[in-house]
Amino acid sequence: MRLTVFWRNMHEQFGEAYAESLAKDYVIEGLGSRTVQQALADGVGAKDVWRAVCEAFGLPPSVR
Repeated sequence: MRLTVFWRNMHEQFGEAYAESLAKDYVIEGLGSRTVQQALADGVGAKDVWRAVCEAFGLPPSVR
């Protein structure tokens, strides 16, 4: 998954402002207790980050 697709998915699911806030502030256990931004900066793939976001927020299978 490209980073642009990841951010498009985030914005579609959470809205632009909330997606940015979530990525910066919300610690996700599935990402090793890191935020989305920290995980991406540490080299975790966008697809793996997206899966962790989907799991953490219980998003439906249709968007995974």
